[in-house]
This record gives sequence, structure tokens and C-alpha cells, in this order.
Amino acid sequence: MTSAQVDTEKGPEESEEGYERGLGSRQVQMIAIGGAIGVGLFLGAGANIAKAGPSLILMYALAGVIIFFIMRALGELLLYRPVSGSFAEYSREFLGPFFGYFTGWTYWLMWVVTGMAELTAAAIYVNYWFPSVPQWVTALVFLVILFGVNLISVKLFGELEFWFSMVKVTALIGMIVIGLGVLTFGFSSAGDTAAVSNLWAFDGFFPKGVGSSLMTLQGVMFAYLAVELVGVTAGESENPEKTLPKAINTLPWRIALFYVGALTVILCVVKWTEFAPGVSPFVAAFAKIGIPAGAAIVNFVVLTAALSSCNSGMYSTGRMLRNLADSGEAPAAFRKLSSTRTPAFGIAVSVAFMGIGVILNYVVPEKAFGYVVSVATAAGIWTWLMILISHVLYRRAVDAGRLPASSFPAPGGAKCSYVAIAFLLFVTGLIAYDADSRVCLYVMAGWAAALGIGWAVLKTRNPRIAERRPDLDKVS
Repeated sequence: MTSAQVDTEKGPEESEEGYERGLGSRQVQMIAIGGAIGVGLFLGAGANIAKAGPSLILMYALAGVIIFFIMRALGELLLYRPVSGSFAEYSREFLGPFFGYFTGWTYWLMWVVTGMAELTAAAIYVNYWFPSVPQWVTALVFLVILFGVNLISVKLFGELEFWFSMVKVTALIGMIVIGLGVLTFGFSSAGDTAAVSNLWAFDGFFPKGVGSSLMTLQGVMFAYLAVELVGVTAGESENPEKTLPKAINTLPWRIALFYVGALTVILCVVKWTEFAPGVSPFVAAFAKIGIPAGAAIVNFVVLTAALSSCNSGMYSTGRMLRNLADSGEAPAAFRKLSSTRTPAFGIAVSVAFMGIGVILNYVVPEKAFGYVVSVATAAGIWTWLMILISHVLYRRAVDAGRLPASSFPAPGGAKCSYVAIAFLLFVTGLIAYDADSRVCLYVMAGWAAALGIGWAVLKTRNPRIAERRPDLDKVS
């Protein structure tokens, strides 16, 4: 069957893009919850606590507000026109073909690089139990297993992601409850030193200064990567008009509970000076509490968090490549769906590039995680900026009467999007200021040059690609 036939011969449970609508409300809700809980929190928070102390809690809260602005902007666009691969599609519509092309490929890069980070983190967690097993071997095994899951069907992906997220959510709530128990009743050896005053008793709430706290925003924003994944599921959700707003509106309490709440409890139970980079603060806290096998259980939880994010990365990269192929901005082979209605070829190519992470774990296992985090963050910031700018232009079109209003308008309209844009540009400035992280901007400059060359080649082969214009040229 040709790709055209795949797209035109639709069954009753297929989306207009040819995908199977295999993600139910239960799965979309849990994917949205799981998207806000990842290795950036479980592993990356250790290094950020060492840099900022208790003030890291405030950084997560501040960034969480901005993330909510981004997601409400995305939600308004999704209910205006729900499409899989939405970020590239909205950039293409509101900013022009080149921006759709650039955003689609950059979001693909973000998830490929994030997948490398998650594989690295998973290998580090497995070393907790099996220190003699090389990191690259563990990373390769997980890469192959998750690749197989994503090839089988979207329902299996959704079910696996549901249970991954369920483990993370249940465990984090359990950690918070146990931490509150230590604070309230003082049990275990940690109870002797646990106190709310730990948040300011050791050189204050900003022990390294406000500047050092702000410099953690890069890692904090990395921790929130994947929260926008709910937008990629739009084309395969059974009832996007109901499931997507519900998933987005629950974001504030998820951030308050799982990020701000969990970190607050952990830093009250164990003073911030006892945490170290490269070690999960949650594992360290439970080792301190002394619950039998507690640290091992938490290590299993953070392992599922890493695998969950890598699983999501494989899912999203295949869909993004297919969206690019539909627009003539990627090889036509990426358009084809397998017999299980998954973009198998796109997933396979993405997994091949994620394999670079396996090589990094072989060559520089101690630095692999740090190398990829900054690149993923820069690519994520670009994606979020495109969502926000597209939202601003969409609102202008609605106000001018050129487009219908969305059934899920963002509170504050375009004003909140402007605030979020300013914040993301500020974080980009911090990345450029930090000598350790600014290398990612060099990587992104090289990536932009490569995409520019690719665009020039595409225009030569198909001039109509560059001639297409969004409907809103006259609005901007």
C-alpha cells in the first residue's frame, strides 16, 4: 500500500492524518503528568542544589509559571486546529514555511538529544546495582527495547507510558508523605536533623547568591522539557477537545506538587550541603532516612523516569519527521506508516541517531549527561519560542476577524506569551554567559547553518516550498 493510500483509506478510528486514534483519556492524562516529571528533576536537581541551595525551589516555581503560560498558549492553538506535529505546523502557518521547517527539525533534534541524556541517566541508575556493567551496554539494551515498543503500536506506547508515569507519580507522592512523616514525627536518623529551618539555616535561602541561583535556570528548564509532548499526541487522541484542556489545566498543581513540593520536603529533611552533583537527591535522601531498600526503590523509580522520557522521545521524533515529510521538508519515505499505523521509518532513523548517546557513554561516560543537556535545552527553548510567537500572531488574526476563536483561550491573551518570550530570551542570555553551557549555542549555530543549507537545496528542487506563505502575512 502506498503512503497516499494509507492516508486516504481511513478506518473509523483513524485521524485525518492516517494515525490510529489509540490514545484514550486515561493515557493522555498520564502522559501529560509524566511529561512534567523527568530525569532533569531526579538526577539534574543534585547539581543544581549544589549550585543554588534551597533557592532552587523558587527557580522551579518561577519557571513553572512560565511553562504554564507556554502550555496555555499551545492549548489555545491546539483547540483552534489539533494536529500531530503541532509546533512545526503552527510555525509554518503563522511565521512561514522556513520556520515550520526549522522548528520541526529542531524539535526532532531536541528529542534525539534528550533521548541520549535519558539513556545516559538510565545507565547511571543501573550502575547503582551493577557497577561492573559498562554504561554503554545498559544504554544500548534500553535503546533496543524501547525501539521495539514504539514499532508495535501507539496503544502499546500509550500503555507503557501510562505505567511509567504511574510509577513516577505514586513514588513521588510516597516520597513527599514519608518526608512529611520524618519532619512531623522525627523517625529515623534523619529525624534528628530534619527541620523546616534547613531551608535557611545554612548560609540563608540564597547561600551562593541570587546570581548563582539564576544560573540554574538552564537545568531547571531542561527538567520541564517534554511537558509540551501532549501537543504531539493531538493527532492520536480519541477526543482532543476534552482531553487536551484537562491535561493542560492540571499542570499548575503538578508543578506545585511534584517539583516545588517534592524539593521543599527533600531539602527540609536533608540539609542542602549534603547533596552532590551526579547523585539523585531523592536517592540520597532516602539513604539518609534509612528506610530498608528505600534508596534502591527510589533508584528504580528514577530509572523508570529516564526510560519514560526516552520512550516519549522515540514517539515524538517519528511524528515530527512525518509532519516534515508531509510538507515536503523531509524525505518522502518518512510519510509511510507501518501496518500498525506507526511512522516506523522515522522512528528507526531517530533511534539510529540516539545511538550516538551509546557511543558517548563508551567514550566519555562521566561527561555524557552534561554534554547533551545544554543542547537539548537550547533546542527546547527554540520550540517554546515558536509556540509563543505563533500564539501572538494567532491572537492578532482572531482580533482582526481573520480566524475563528479557539474554544480554549489562554488567560491574559497574548500578554502572558510576551512575558514568557522575555523570560526565555533571558535564560538564553544566561546560557551564553556561562562558559560551560554556551557551547550549546555554538552547536545550535552549526545546526542552523546545516538547516539553512538544507533549505537552499529544498528550494532548488522544489521552488514552491519557498513560495508558500502563511495566511497571516498581512497580520504581522
